[in-house]
Amino acid sequence: MDHFHVIILSLVLPLYIFLPTASAQLRQNYYSDICPNVESIVRGAVTKKFQQTFVTAPATLRLFFHDCFVRGCDASVLIASSNGGAEKDHPDDISLTGDGFDTVIKAKAAVDSDPNCQNKVSCADILAMATRDVVSLTGGPFYAVELGRLDGRISTKASVQRQLPQPRFQLDQLNSMFASHGLTQTDVIALSGAHTIGFSHCSKFASRIYKFSRGSPIDPTLNPSYATQLRQMCPPNVDPRIAINMDPTSPQTFDNAYFRNLQQGMGLFTSDQSLFTDTRSRDTVNLFAANNTAFEQAFITAITKLGRVSVKTGKQGEIRRDCTVVN
Repeated sequence: MDHFHVIILSLVLPLYIFLPTASAQLRQNYYSDICPNVESIVRGAVTKKFQQTFVTAPATLRLFFHDCFVRGCDASVLIASSNGGAEKDHPDDISLTGDGFDTVIKAKAAVDSDPNCQNKVSCADILAMATRDVVSLTGGPFYAVELGRLDGRISTKASVQRQLPQPRFQLDQLNSMFASHGLTQTDVIALSGAHTIGFSHCSKFASRIYKFSRGSPIDPTLNPSYATQLRQMCPPNVDPRIAINMDPTSPQTFDNAYFRNLQQGMGLFTSDQSLFTDTRSRDTVNLFAANNTAFEQAFITAITKLGRVSVKTGKQGEIRRDCTVVN
């Protein structure tokens, strides 16, 4: 996932009021009487896809984040548009890897192949389950997923504007954006740890290694050796499709290496490294770097809270027959 790529108080307050009402509808084992095998069906489809390509994991995790931060966790990011006007067409979403979308679509097909489950499980819930499964498949924690979301009917490119964190963000900007969704600074840091299996295109951090300032073209918060490596992997005018791992030490394992990297000045984005350079968040980074269990517990708490953001229930949504099209 590139970085989980403020709001006026009057906009924030209705969201805080809405969140508990919506999230109270979610529960574990929501489909136990509807489609009792849904979690194992989804896990089987995700595992098969993951065995075909590792990119399945970071792509699905990033897709969930981008979906929840824009219009809530309603699978609106999956909707396709013939005129290029959907969420997925926004510049902040264009870099979402196709393997994430494909994972959800294949899992949906697997669920619907069971006559008892056909058209009874939302795409939003399938994405939430698939996200848990890719975290687990890469060595991260296996956690219970709250379910009961409906799929949204609206997906617009305009709705993405200024809703996703940017690579250049500092801690204050991250905290403000996450707080608008009921997430704390600890949640910010824990969710950023998902970059342990992420990757990024060179253009997202080129300014840190070539154009930081006239006096110092390289961001001084970057480890000099790491900066040299980045320059070698991302020379000027590099193919924009080239992507590199955000965790240079264990890029295919969901672990706390991301935080140890921050301690060494090896955070790829400004928004990553700011978690360590800012003294307000450094202690949490140090805790997660030293204690993988503490990181995993905080991540479970944070991603569970993320999964509650502005969910659709009742008449607010539907269960899409095709995840890419509104019924």
